[in-house]
Amino acid sequence: MVTSAERLRRLLALVPYVVSRKVVGLAEAAAAFGMTERELIDDLNLAWCVELKAPEPYCPIDLSYEGGEITVSQAESIARPLRLAADEASALLVALRMLAEVGSGDSAVARLIAKIEGAAGSTAAASSQLAVQIVSPNVRGMTTKITAAQEAGRRLHLRYYVPGRDEATERDVDPMRLLVVEGYTYLEGWCRRADGVRLFRLDRVLDLTVLDVAAEVPEEAEQKDVDAGLFQASESDERVELELAPGARWVAEYYPCESVTELGDGQLRAVLRTPDTRWVLRRALRQGEDIRVVAPEALASEVRAAAAAALALYD
Repeated sequence: MVTSAERLRRLLALVPYVVSRKVVGLAEAAAAFGMTERELIDDLNLAWCVELKAPEPYCPIDLSYEGGEITVSQAESIARPLRLAADEASALLVALRMLAEVGSGDSAVARLIAKIEGAAGSTAAASSQLAVQIVSPNVRGMTTKITAAQEAGRRLHLRYYVPGRDEATERDVDPMRLLVVEGYTYLEGWCRRADGVRLFRLDRVLDLTVLDVAAEVPEEAEQKDVDAGLFQASESDERVELELAPGARWVAEYYPCESVTELGDGQLRAVLRTPDTRWVLRRALRQGEDIRVVAPEALASEVRAAAAAALALYD
């Protein structure tokens, strides 16, 4: 489900994209923006209907997509690429500095940070302080130890907190890489306990020891593709169906869903998959009447029982 804000940003990026190429095919533009040709045509029709108020009192766009090729003219007021707002520049700097913290060793990251800092001015200083707060000394110390272990080809022993089960686990891990996803630093490695590739969020690592044992990552181990998001559903995961009141519509945007259906009066039906339904139980209890678990029935019964038990404590 695309939000209005996301669609606006896409529209404001679409016009400069087409103008800079003079003529571009529908299929090419749709692929570049990750949408279908039908969605692209809807966006183009919306852009054509917009009355732009700057710099002229009225500035209609001359737009055509006949024959499968898009042409745009008279769009000078929005033909330039978007400039970063102060909050966007700050967020980007924080992410880049976190990437530099995990020791990526990429000189391009340092050059990009320098360029954005030069353009951002005082915003850069504020983002620097925020990055220091986000990357805690404990996490920074672990990234140093992990990088050293990788360079020496050593195995790691982790004491790791699993929030879904509310327990601390012990496991040996052969490190593969460090990465930053959605503002958190992760260790990706071959977990000897799970016998597979796993991601470990460093702020959940309770203790980390470099072992005097050689790391042996199997040849079949593959790095996870996190470009589409950290958590990707599997057909083997539990299918969960939720009805969301207007106050909980954000759930359908925050969590990856298989489908989202409008029910009227601002309500949604969202279908998603998850390997562990305990977080759904906790979320439903927190949101109260704004979330109703429709399926599976066993989970719906569990939510009702947990809610009844909580209410009984007030008697």
